[in-house]
Amino acid sequence: MLRKKKADAYLFGLPRRSFRMYSKTEVTQLRQAFWTTFGQYMAPVPSAEGLPTNWINYKTGLKHVYFRLYADGRRASIGIELTHPDAGIRELFYEQFWEVRRWLEEATGETWTWEPETQDANGQPVARIYQELAPVNLFNREDWPRLISFFKPRLVALDAFWSTAQYAFDDLR
Repeated sequence: MLRKKKADAYLFGLPRRSFRMYSKTEVTQLRQAFWTTFGQYMAPVPSAEGLPTNWINYKTGLKHVYFRLYADGRRASIGIELTHPDAGIRELFYEQFWEVRRWLEEATGETWTWEPETQDANGQPVARIYQELAPVNLFNREDWPRLISFFKPRLVALDAFWSTAQYAFDDLR
């Protein structure tokens, strides 16, 4: 079995360390430790409006519109997730984001990936706008600086974008 894992690592260009097995307890502890560390790192950073912000659970002020941070043993992503259960309304929100995409790209300095129809981890339909970093391993503390360097500027840029763009959604509230 070990040879298969090494072969898979070679084939997929993944470092072998990403195949280390973790107990459920280790996974929970490492996940909690990372997000606590990241939250403490971001705590002194004010929002674009100069206010203290809970960066991990960022409040957009719009129901069914979330800024999501995700990391596991293979990748990390940050994005805007539109979760409205009504497909038509979700599409309206997606189209409105598409209209302000230039603002997003200017704020972040990057082109983001746009998925008008996909599913979340629970199989629920969502629309997603995101950036991804791979390979990276949340469970390897040596990767935490890369994760923080990936998340921090994008989250701060999303906040700067949202401080202006949120008003484009007033008619959809």
